[in-house]
Amino acid sequence: MRFQLTEEQRALKAGVRELMGRRFGREALRAAVDAPGRLDRELWRALGDAGFFALRLPEADAGVGLGLPEAVLAFEEAGRALLPGPLVATHLAAGRVPGAATGETVVTAVDGELVEWLEAADVALGEVAGAVPLRSVDPLTPLHRTPTDAGGPAPDPVVTLLTAAEQLGTAVRVQELAVQHARTREQFGQPVGAFQAVQHLCAELLVRTETARVAVYAAAATADPADIAAARLLADEAAVRGARDCLQVHGGMGFTWEADVHLHLKRAWVRARRGGGGTESEELLAARLVA
Repeated sequence: MRFQLTEEQRALKAGVRELMGRRFGREALRAAVDAPGRLDRELWRALGDAGFFALRLPEADAGVGLGLPEAVLAFEEAGRALLPGPLVATHLAAGRVPGAATGETVVTAVDGELVEWLEAADVALGEVAGAVPLRSVDPLTPLHRTPTDAGGPAPDPVVTLLTAAEQLGTAVRVQELAVQHARTREQFGQPVGAFQAVQHLCAELLVRTETARVAVYAAAATADPADIAAARLLADEAAVRGARDCLQVHGGMGFTWEADVHLHLKRAWVRARRGGGGTESEELLAARLVA
């Protein structure tokens, strides 16, 4: 059997990428960095109008009527664009919280002891009493810490998978940035991509990204918790290590504030802390193997 995106899925992916490029290009990204903590409500409503938050709602409930694989494609593109805001929480709240599906209501949720975009959100799901601001490494993701981690149920597999999709988007973007720089930046009279060490870094970026892509797309099709856990681990690695290798390809200029590479690395770090990643996915996979 051959597993390929359908024509409709490719069109959805292209449409979301076009929307991100038009409404949240580099100029908008840098403006958001310069105004940390401010959520662009007009952009949020534009996402709602495009059906981003209502993708998985039935058409009978004014949704788009698509499934988890299509949501993964949309969130991959959001991750590639570094789109800020509690996207996953608002998407999951569509159909349950009035206004979430249309982008009129911004919804965030407690994840362990952390909550993203608390002050900008209209609705917070979970116990946030006594939450205190936490200095975030990512200027585009304000964080609060709740007084205690109450434990609670295991992370929602959909949250885990959509986070993996965002991480995949970051892995794709840093790969693009690394290859573009390797082709255009010259040292000693030739592009830096002509040097074997740089070629190896770019090749490793490609391998990790495509491995993560296969795992994330497969998990979206099966919705199996073990597949989702494996996809999350691979996507986290592809995003974090990929951003680090992209910095290496850029050299000293990659560490400057004006470059965008560090923003991708910082977002990947923050996403990797969300529930369902790291030890939680490793434990789930270990338990499945033992069983």
